[in-house]
Amino acid sequence: MKIPIAISARHIHLSPEHLAKLFGPGYQLQPAKDLVQKGEFASQETVILSGPKGRIEEVRIVGPLRKQTQIEVTKTDARRLGINPPVRPSGDLAGSAGLQVQGPQRMINLTEGVIVAKRHIHLAPEEAKSLKLVDNQEVSVKVESERSVTFHKVTVRVSDRYRLQMHLDPDEANAAAIAGEAEGEIIN
Repeated sequence: MKIPIAISARHIHLSPEHLAKLFGPGYQLQPAKDLVQKGEFASQETVILSGPKGRIEEVRIVGPLRKQTQIEVTKTDARRLGINPPVRPSGDLAGSAGLQVQGPQRMINLTEGVIVAKRHIHLAPEEAKSLKLVDNQEVSVKVESERSVTFHKVTVRVSDRYRLQMHLDPDEANAAAIAGEAEGEIIN
């Protein structure tokens, strides 16, 4: 089965508390574009990330709101900011890197919450069952391109909210010469 690949650019997921601090009490995110995963959207709003060495502007907020604020960057972004976030699955934030986030109302200092997202495949339960895969299993995915690559340690994420899609960050996609639409194939 071919797996569609999406490039997941740097972004931030905000908690309700941090949204209120950055944008003001009662503020609601304004969806700009629906994403493939059910209920998720890229918002119109952006923030500025600042670290010890630099800053990155216009970092898109992805909704809906979450219990914890989570920032996903690439290793290249991390060097630019002067931080060293761990490579982790989404939601595994304990002991991760921190930085400053600036919105239109104020700036907040995060002591943790920044990760480099571990490459993963989103699957609905019926898709996982047909492929004989289970949640949190690791697989290898072969991508044919100008610079063909096999990605190892790809985590399978199963939920009834998910649609079949593999997420790579821009550093990984660039290494495999992926631009635009691409597909991969699970080889183990």
